[in-house]
Amino acid sequence: MTLGDLGADVIKVERPGFGDESRGWGPPFDPAGQSAYFLSTNRNKLGMALDFGVEQDLDMLAKLVAGADVVIDNFPLRPNSQRAVNADEYLDRHPGLIWVTLTGFGQDSTRPGYDIVVQAESGWMAITGDPGGEPMKIGVALADIIAGKDAVVAILAALWARERATAPLPAKQRRLVVSLAHSAVASLVNVAQNVMVSGRDAGRFGNAHPNLVPYQAFRASDGYIVIAVGNDAQWTRCCHALDLGSLGNDPALATNAGRLNQRERVVGEMARRVVERSRAEWLARLTEQNVPCGRVRSVREALGDVDHSPVTGVAPAVPGSVRFKPPMLDEHGAEIRRVGWDAFK
Repeated sequence: MTLGDLGADVIKVERPGFGDESRGWGPPFDPAGQSAYFLSTNRNKLGMALDFGVEQDLDMLAKLVAGADVVIDNFPLRPNSQRAVNADEYLDRHPGLIWVTLTGFGQDSTRPGYDIVVQAESGWMAITGDPGGEPMKIGVALADIIAGKDAVVAILAALWARERATAPLPAKQRRLVVSLAHSAVASLVNVAQNVMVSGRDAGRFGNAHPNLVPYQAFRASDGYIVIAVGNDAQWTRCCHALDLGSLGNDPALATNAGRLNQRERVVGEMARRVVERSRAEWLARLTEQNVPCGRVRSVREALGDVDHSPVTGVAPAVPGSVRFKPPMLDEHGAEIRRVGWDAFK
């Protein structure tokens, strides 16, 4: 979808009859019967259904691949699917083709890659949630999303490498594999690095931060706000905004390392002060002191800041446009069979 937002012509190929599993992931469904889940990731694509057990459909697929710059697949690692659509054969046949395989746990694994399973095994659930509570998944399918973004980056890099090359790239350089599991573990960034450097495993910090204090949510008199102090100058201004001279004047807390060592004291005194006033009062005072802060808002509230549509979702974050609504199953199949990629003209 991101590539489509950027202007790429994208044909989504699905199974006849069933299509993309997420078509059934509801309610909610819109008036046309499309699930909200499917709608959220399928704009800017034309849709067709092909049966890889039918020779005529495999011939159609071959024609589409011949005119494509990039093929993306997320086939399960099963012998029948590999026989029907062999990436290596297509790469040998088309020296400019880039082929990307999205997997759950790597190219050699037969395990299905569902987001919550990846969140569990990548360490995410072990560091998410209340420190004294159960392991908790993140509220969106972020492993899926990050792997998709990694695939976009890899595709753009491969297209640029192809553009700059003076000779066709070897097939192995045009064969890309993106793993949800690897993308998820790589996205642990500073948390993973903390473990590698310290030798101690990561724990759960709830709404707090393992490396910064204060950097978390606090309850005001009418709801929650977040205060995010990223440097020592912000700390001084934060204490001024909150009238916490007992903290701001303590040299032991002048650096982040010192505040980290006295996390309970810092957070405890701030929590007792913040709950005394409303969110609006504190946000005004913190903003005046240029301290990063914000209200904890609902999804409905957050949507008020962006262009959005119940059909095509949140508008592209990158420069781009919405040209096509998410397709019904095989909606453009007849036209694509008739004219191929010219269906976009």
